[in-house]
Amino acid sequence: MRIVIAGSSGYLGTALMDALEGHDIVRLVRHRPDEENEIRWDPYREALDPAILDGADAVVNLCGVPIAGRRWNEAYKKRIAASRVIPTRVLAEAVAAAGTPALLNASAIGWYGDRANVQVDESTPAAADYLGKTCLAWETATKAARQAGARVVRLRTGHVLGPGSPLLAKLAPVFKLCIGGRFGDGRQYLPWISLRDWTAAAVFLLESDVSGPVNMVGPTPATNREFTKSMAAVLHRPAPWVIPGWAARLVAGEAAVELLRGAKIDPAVLRENGFAHRDATVLDALDHAMRRPR
Repeated sequence: MRIVIAGSSGYLGTALMDALEGHDIVRLVRHRPDEENEIRWDPYREALDPAILDGADAVVNLCGVPIAGRRWNEAYKKRIAASRVIPTRVLAEAVAAAGTPALLNASAIGWYGDRANVQVDESTPAAADYLGKTCLAWETATKAARQAGARVVRLRTGHVLGPGSPLLAKLAPVFKLCIGGRFGDGRQYLPWISLRDWTAAAVFLLESDVSGPVNMVGPTPATNREFTKSMAAVLHRPAPWVIPGWAARLVAGEAAVELLRGAKIDPAVLRENGFAHRDATVLDALDHAMRRPR
């Protein structure tokens, strides 16, 4: 297939590029092109020329500044939203104009907000909090492509666990020093997926006829307590500590919501369409991420 990818230099984009080896890949980049397959674009200044998508079988959009690792002041919250919604709208309009058959667009499990122990699936409405509203605007920005008849898939991605993943890069050193522990009471769910399952699912969706939202999460939901226990087991370290919610908020501000609450998310669409995860549990995913090269 001929696939146009925006956001290919990020963690997921890099892994997806590896998984799509053998396909004809065109990369949309913000910098001056260095390779033959790169085309410069600036979604914040101008529309994308639909001619760039001539002959493309699909567009994949993974654009967006990081959610974790930064305090969410008002300026950064605006940047979080803009870096997702604006490129999505520009790409959706180009897909519509070019008649491209498919658009796979990033989204996130922030759609669901805090659902306690209630299991949710792709039919669950967006939460009314900041992340829920941001994800709603993000997914709504694909409207032009959907109205033009393109097959639009919205990838609601959980915490990705793989070699070098942003979450593990921050947590692993803490656990190795024997100062790791659960966040708050540990009963909140931490939606996860292994990197190799995420890339396999993305390729599966590119080659399928699935459309609409898809929960890119593992098949067995895990609480923060279970995640902490699994991390400790894989690294052979104790993890007896409890990081109180107030301490997490003091360090990370509003961004601490990513670890202090969550939802029990079912990957119903993947399962119903026959996708088989390789990593069934969070322990499987962490074992592969921490012990073996990709």
